[in-house]
Amino acid sequence: MAEYVKYIGLLVVSVAFFLIARKLVRRFFYPGGIVDRVDGMEGHEFECFCAKLLESRGFERVEVTKGSGDYGADILAEKEGVTYAIQCKCYTRPVGVKAVQEAYAGRDYYDRMVGAVLCNQYFTASAVKAAKKLKILLWDRDCLERMMEG
Repeated sequence: MAEYVKYIGLLVVSVAFFLIARKLVRRFFYPGGIVDRVDGMEGHEFECFCAKLLESRGFERVEVTKGSGDYGADILAEKEGVTYAIQCKCYTRPVGVKAVQEAYAGRDYYDRMVGAVLCNQYFTASAVKAAKKLKILLWDRDCLERMMEG
């Protein structure tokens, strides 16, 4: 029994060490945050990155729509029976109402249950207000970082 407790203690210490080491490595390589590595991506590159990220988070049937004329959705996906139309924005400034309107249009055009905007920044107050009214999910920089951390 004492040996069992010893192994449990060793396991707990090992897991704690791993988590601390992982956090330190991320701080060293991404001092401003892990999401900083996507800030320099161009639009289509960011869309493909987001599609792969969503797949790694359990989304299925993830599809990047064609570039221009996408009717407001850059990614179509499904998770647990819920269908999504997702507008991606890789900006250097806060994301405004236009992105919310695009996600709203994309949700309806592609006949999806949920519309969302996924971005590497934060949203303006007017975008948040519009999203509430139009029932569009807003996945901001913090949400993106949580997705990237796994």
